[in-house]
Amino acid sequence: MQALDGTDTRLLSAMARDPRRTVVALAQKLGLSRNTVQARMAQLEKKHVFLSFERRINPAALGYPLMAFISVHVQQQKLGKLAVELAGVPEILEGYGLTGSADLLLRVVALDAEDLFRINGKILSCDGVDRTDTALAMSEMIPFRVQPLLERGSAEA
Repeated sequence: MQALDGTDTRLLSAMARDPRRTVVALAQKLGLSRNTVQARMAQLEKKHVFLSFERRINPAALGYPLMAFISVHVQQQKLGKLAVELAGVPEILEGYGLTGSADLLLRVVALDAEDLFRINGKILSCDGVDRTDTALAMSEMIPFRVQPLLERGSAEA
């Protein structure tokens, strides 16, 4: 991936601080033309700088107050097919392939402990899963963020 210049970093930083800001508002804030901001954003999108634009919705507001991380130990030759099957479980918010003792780390939400037990059973029933280890999330200590990286990048530039 190509390095970002100072204008890109300023644009991303402004977007991270206020993701609802319009292109016109970003242009005014940064002292750039609307066309420059739109062109920069298009280039950043081509470079795959942006993650999903899906708004972050609190699962608790949807009735899923319990969050857990499930480490999954799998049969490696079945990993690809397993990932597709796990993607069909709506309570799995995200999953990562890992190095180390576990093969997958899943972030899941549940209605309560009994529902988490059901979800874990659903995961265990998937072909290729050997075992799981579950850890309840007690609180979010550091939310997802990129602002410190943007600040570090502009300080080094």
